[in-house]
Amino acid sequence: MVPGEASILSNLRRGALEYCVLALLQGGSRYGLDIARTLTRDSVLMSGEGTLYPLLARLRKSGLVQTTWQESAAGPPRRYYALTDDGEHALAAFTRAWHPFRDAVDATLEQRAGLT
Repeated sequence: MVPGEASILSNLRRGALEYCVLALLQGGSRYGLDIARTLTRDSVLMSGEGTLYPLLARLRKSGLVQTTWQESAAGPPRRYYALTDDGEHALAAFTRAWHPFRDAVDATLEQRAGLT
């Protein structure tokens, strides 16, 4: 990674990670480790599991997700996270804002690339 790249990636993650979690929950409830595995798959969205559980706790406290405990055949009970109606609304608002934002960033970067 180029110097400064880690800081840029950290800032980008900070703004989008909670909405990525909400998007993963849109298809149904999931347990924490499953969410973590999905988000760390390529180390771009999340580099390790350590940031996920505090984020999930914040999402729960803010009413965007709800939790339930379910028995597991593979070990102790697991906490499953599911999207609430408020979480659905927050994800929809982010999606409406994200697409034009992403397109504007892409257009600016492409325009800049054309100047060099």
